[in-house]
Amino acid sequence: MSRIDTHKWWMLVVIGLAVTVGLTEVTGRAQSVAQFENWKETATGRRPNGRCSDLRALTNYDFSVDAATLIPPQADVPEFCLVQGQILPEVRFEVSLPTAWNGRLYMFGNGGNAGEPFTTPVRIRRRNAALERGFAVTATNTGHDNTREPGRSFAVNPQKFIDFAYRAVHVTAVTAKDISRSYYATPPTRAYFDGCSQGGRQGLISAQRFPEDFDGIVVGAPVLDLAGMNAHSAKIFLALAASPHLAEKIELLAERVYKKCDAVDGLADGVIDDPRRCQFNPAADLPRCTSGESEGACFTAAEIRSLEAIYGDVVSNRTKIFPGLPVGAEVLVPTPAGLRSGWAGTLIPPGPVSSLNYLEEDFKYMTNLDWRAFELDRDFEKLRISMLPLLATDPDLSRFRSRSGKVIMYFGWADPGVNPLMGVDYYERVRETMGPATPEFFRLFMMPGVFHCGGGVGPNLADTFTPLVDWVERGIAPDRIVATLRREGKIVRTRPLCPYPLVAKYKGSGSIDEATNFVCSNP
Repeated sequence: MSRIDTHKWWMLVVIGLAVTVGLTEVTGRAQSVAQFENWKETATGRRPNGRCSDLRALTNYDFSVDAATLIPPQADVPEFCLVQGQILPEVRFEVSLPTAWNGRLYMFGNGGNAGEPFTTPVRIRRRNAALERGFAVTATNTGHDNTREPGRSFAVNPQKFIDFAYRAVHVTAVTAKDISRSYYATPPTRAYFDGCSQGGRQGLISAQRFPEDFDGIVVGAPVLDLAGMNAHSAKIFLALAASPHLAEKIELLAERVYKKCDAVDGLADGVIDDPRRCQFNPAADLPRCTSGESEGACFTAAEIRSLEAIYGDVVSNRTKIFPGLPVGAEVLVPTPAGLRSGWAGTLIPPGPVSSLNYLEEDFKYMTNLDWRAFELDRDFEKLRISMLPLLATDPDLSRFRSRSGKVIMYFGWADPGVNPLMGVDYYERVRETMGPATPEFFRLFMMPGVFHCGGGVGPNLADTFTPLVDWVERGIAPDRIVATLRREGKIVRTRPLCPYPLVAKYKGSGSIDEATNFVCSNP
């Protein structure tokens, strides 16, 4: 088969399997859009013990209640009391209290740089989905307003940096519990946190620092080691500066990656199950430009070096400090703007490159270093110390486990912005620290072919929150979570997500698009 014929076949596979909603930017989602899909419990329960407006009197030295407004029922959203206020010094919060309360508190996390207004559509949808199920709901802006302090600019203020890093979620959870207790004359029976990306980091750091805050935590694609990520990003973008035409060759790169790696798991289905099992080598597996100049269907020596920087580990003094990006996100998927690679907008154009933007702003506002002059052996410890409050890398979760807390962590294997190997490495360190019984309270679910918090060519929508509640309250540990891939609103593929290190294996018969034909087993 010629390269052109192979390319046509590969494109048909990708277009047939890809999610038409397109790519998910690193800053886009703070939760999975599939949460609560499998929730069946009826929203009935406790009633308020007083008037909504009376909650304004809760204002004290620590926090102020600006408004407490009873919101009438609309469509699927029940009547609720909306409490808006501020915790010192500038942590804005909202608590939404349904008239028919199921006794639980649900907090959802932030995305990207946080500071989002509470009125953004995605935040309103997340709040309403939980209210519909009877949860009291809370959220925070983490202490800054991104319309006045865009990007990471807030971080020059030490208090706002701390609030963003770990304090705001904690004090908001404590305040929301106090307000709930006052409104219903009883505290929440359970408290849950749900977040992806920045929200995933918030949930993980809550389990590490404040184990009393939540009984169950969904941790999606957490930005848990920002120091390591920035060291890798500096390496990547210094190398990419010498490869201005690499973005034009992303289709060829994706074709070669999937040609070598797709069927390694025993199933040629357009999805790379575990990229670690495919030893893709840019120098050996890509066509070279014989003249040394960029000629289209080949790669120059500089482009090969750039790819080696992307896929290669970050090593300092012969010690790995951060893993290289696994293959898989190069693949093109349909978006409203046309076919786009998972790398587009994250590592390469078109559009603003988010990973470069985060790198520049992190160094500008959080360190005294210049990323363009960054020398790993000399500067990494300075970088790590400057970002220490943000790091959610502590593997000792003994305090959280001792109070029967549960964590479900998920990660897309094709995440181009937040390296999935960072999540795998963290989970394995937790197992080393906490012992073989770790899966009794903490489980990791890897999502093959999935980008950052969603999108990609693999089944990318999964309700991880309902299984968490079942685990916390009924002792039913999640042995598999079914994920779906949808096109034009219709489910075209389902696959089980398995507790790491188990993987979904085809039974050998039946449709490869149906989860029932797969079993979770050892790799």
